[in-house]
Amino acid sequence: MEPLPLLAIVGRPNVGKSTLFNRLVGSRRAIVGDEPGITRDRLYGEADWNGRRLRVVDTGGIIPEDKEFIPAEIFRQARVALKEASAIVMVVDGRTELASPDMELARLLLRTGKPLVLAVNKIDTLKQEPYAEEYRRLGIKELIPISAEHGNGIVELLEYVLQYMPDEPQAAETGTPAEPAVVEPEATEDEEKESAPRETKVAIIGRPNVGKSTLLNALTGTGRAIVSPIAGTTRDAIDELVERNGKFYRFIDTAGIRRKGKTELMAEKLSVVMARKHLEAADVALVIIDAVEGVTASDATIAGYAHESGRSVIIAINKWDLVTTARTDGKPPAERAIYEEQVRRHLKFLSYAPIVFISASTGQNVAKLYSTLELVARERRKRIGTGEMNRFLSHVDFERASVPMSKRVKIYYMTQAAVAPPTFILFTDRQVKLHFSYERFLENQIRAAFGFVGTPIWIKNRARNAAPL
Repeated sequence: MEPLPLLAIVGRPNVGKSTLFNRLVGSRRAIVGDEPGITRDRLYGEADWNGRRLRVVDTGGIIPEDKEFIPAEIFRQARVALKEASAIVMVVDGRTELASPDMELARLLLRTGKPLVLAVNKIDTLKQEPYAEEYRRLGIKELIPISAEHGNGIVELLEYVLQYMPDEPQAAETGTPAEPAVVEPEATEDEEKESAPRETKVAIIGRPNVGKSTLLNALTGTGRAIVSPIAGTTRDAIDELVERNGKFYRFIDTAGIRRKGKTELMAEKLSVVMARKHLEAADVALVIIDAVEGVTASDATIAGYAHESGRSVIIAINKWDLVTTARTDGKPPAERAIYEEQVRRHLKFLSYAPIVFISASTGQNVAKLYSTLELVARERRKRIGTGEMNRFLSHVDFERASVPMSKRVKIYYMTQAAVAPPTFILFTDRQVKLHFSYERFLENQIRAAFGFVGTPIWIKNRARNAAPL
């Protein structure tokens, strides 16, 4: 099936593009604030109006003649969006005077020959609508006053744009009579979790400037994300869907996570909050660590977020090429086994997470990262039958668990209650919280018998005579 038609939102910084994007897609996907330049990369979403669906892309604020690195990269990203688009909305701020960058951008957009509409934003009342007429000087035929914040004019904007959008692609008709529909019973929540997903969502997380955006570009084979040595370049979480060997992966490049006290700009504070939010929505967290700097306290904190959220985890040691060749700091080249031992020591709680040594800039071991992702995604949804689980339980020697006798419980049987993450319920002789050593011992035994590579295991205790769950 072909992709949905695409509407591109463009304009100078701080005119309200992200507010309009959020209004059209019906969620707070884009970070919105008063600081110019908050959006930098392309951000995609889907809109639905009167049964018509379309994709919407929010671009960074464009100043065509600005030659500095970040603005130039924003312009490059926006040009990609314009090339893909079926129609374009240019957004201007109706409360400010017409400026030369608006004129330059309008000329550029008119040259594309694509359907173009001018959205004069921040026209919040009928009395303000006459001010929008000043923007007729841009030469764009269709002008619509809107208020992205309050929703005024959005219906008119969508109605105009959809005239020029191709219809949503449909599955090809074969002319063969349709088979009678078979009504299947609705799947339970667990069954839905276990069914093969259409895509595996992978959140790329880590400290600022460890190479997350470079890795996204390496994984997707595109220049999807802006990459620079400036920490904090990525602010919105941007994503890209990739098909590899028949599997679909949606990679989400999040802003660098740092302590709230270390962030000064409002946009950066919101970026950290959004990064945590996107982590919660993912299946797998790729925790990126800078091989040159080694594991820091911030790395451990970020990895802890992933562990506590129940996401599966892969630890990616990036920039490995820089520490295995001749070092400029006079230190000897790093050895993989020793380095891995140090990582394990600092991140003891992620003993289940595989470690992959990569170089996002050279593409080293990116293929291995994909195979590890496939393994971890499969292990996350693995289910062990109750019969097999109890045969396993009968062979576990609990005397080896270093748990005081007073803290021990008698386990009658256990069952796997859920997947993603694998969750086990123990039916015991009393309702008490399991001693952490007891729980850790049992988890290690489960892993030794069944694997569950890369995923945390949750264990819950329930007295056999307790009320049903």
